[in-house]
Amino acid sequence: MGLLSNITRKLTEDALNIARTPVETVRQWKYTVEAVQRGEVPASEVLRVVVSTIAATAMVLALLFPIYWIFTAAISGSGASLYTSDSITLIPPNPTVKPFVWVVGDIGIPSLAITVAIPLTDLAFVFETPGLTFLDASAYGVDRPSEFKQFLWNSVTVAIPTVLIAMALIIPASYALSRREFLFRRKILFLYVLMTQVGGGLGVALLIGMYAIYVQFGINDNKLALAVYYAATAVPFNTWLLKTYMDGIPVSYEEAAVVDGAPPWRVVWEVILPMSAAGLATVFIFTFLTGWTEFVVAQTLLGTENYTLPVGLYSLVDEYSIPWARFSAFALTFATPIMLVYLFAQRYIEGGLSFSGVEG
Repeated sequence: MGLLSNITRKLTEDALNIARTPVETVRQWKYTVEAVQRGEVPASEVLRVVVSTIAATAMVLALLFPIYWIFTAAISGSGASLYTSDSITLIPPNPTVKPFVWVVGDIGIPSLAITVAIPLTDLAFVFETPGLTFLDASAYGVDRPSEFKQFLWNSVTVAIPTVLIAMALIIPASYALSRREFLFRRKILFLYVLMTQVGGGLGVALLIGMYAIYVQFGINDNKLALAVYYAATAVPFNTWLLKTYMDGIPVSYEEAAVVDGAPPWRVVWEVILPMSAAGLATVFIFTFLTGWTEFVVAQTLLGTENYTLPVGLYSLVDEYSIPWARFSAFALTFATPIMLVYLFAQRYIEGGLSFSGVEG
């Protein structure tokens, strides 16, 4: 089974499992209650599970409380709970979604004018499609929404090239370091380890020199150039991570494919990569987050029009004041996709960090 079909199958399974979770949970509890009534399961065992579940839920809620605190600051409209303890309440007295509306702005599909010309004549018909409005910011008293959409587009156009460039280097390098013997292989591995440990700090230390070089070549306000830098910083650690994962894949699988007449590229595509799905998912997420969340270099190199989301969030900070409600709403909206990615890909990340490709 190929890599793409394997990923599609797992994503479909995850979606179905999420959809079936409430029904399955109710069914399991019903079965447990009936088993207790029949005497097949001791009530003490069920009580132990219930207490453990309640304790785990309480711990999760305690860990999530800072996020809820920021959420209450956003819907309070003033964000007062962030700078005074007197305003901390579980439910704000007058909650409002206006800060979130200010962040996302108008949401809808604009009307389009479609022109159909009649050949050999000067006639043409113009059709105008109806526009759809899902959210009208002005209806909530928001006249000048934020530039979140522009920042979002900038982040997407930086993160995606970062992933493409980095993965184009990480995958072949990981396979070569894991499966091939060549000159200076051990020295290259040690170099990767060195860059893994000091690469990020070295990049920040050389930020001034890098900025001067980018300005010299006129690419200091170029999102693609920034993506190349992010990809370069992501390569050492993620190559080592994926290489270590591929080391756990038995060579016998490759040998069996070669015996069946598969060429080298097909062995990699249909054997190694599908079995490295968890490692690839982990590397993909780490690389994507490198381009999605980095702040220092983006703020240094990019101009106002090309600000990414982290820099756009920081731009809300004024010299004398901070609009805490809008700041909180912006931060939560920015962080929501990242939280969803982590929740959805949790099992892939755990498998990718297990340094074993046998179960891939």
